[in-house]
Amino acid sequence: MDKYKTPNDTLTIMTNIVLPSETNYLENMFGGELLSRMDKACSISARRHAETHRVVTASVNQVSFIHPIPVGSIVKIEAKVSRAFNSSMEIISDVWLEDPTTGETIKTNQGIYTFVAVNEENKPIPVPPIIPQSVEEHERYDAALRRKQLSLVVARRMSPDDATELKALFYPDLEE
Repeated sequence: MDKYKTPNDTLTIMTNIVLPSETNYLENMFGGELLSRMDKACSISARRHAETHRVVTASVNQVSFIHPIPVGSIVKIEAKVSRAFNSSMEIISDVWLEDPTTGETIKTNQGIYTFVAVNEENKPIPVPPIIPQSVEEHERYDAALRRKQLSLVVARRMSPDDATELKALFYPDLEE
């Protein structure tokens, strides 16, 4: 296993066309079809990061449906690990609609997934840390810890008093 990875080491790009059988009565892509494609792209990113075939989707933390995706569209899904914890990885999936005549792209959706690397007994295994490179990667890296702490607080697996990143966000002038 490598000492660390960058988000670009985990970059996965999947490009497909939207077929009529993948659309609803408005002739837009089914949300479930898109979620499945995003999950697959995120799975590949997680495998690349963890250097194993054995990763599982732990949660779909957020999905934003910004624009409908019409039948016949070219859809490009880009997935990258935004942060790695002990055995879990947050992966952000950006979805783009591509115009083949102009090359113009429009962001249509975004999803945030959590994957866990597991061994043959389906027990969590360690993954390497990730080192963000770009400004966007640093922002996503920092936000991932806040999202994780919020999720743990809501699940009552972390005390709000221990959620230091959340406290700093909501109470920036609070001295510890």
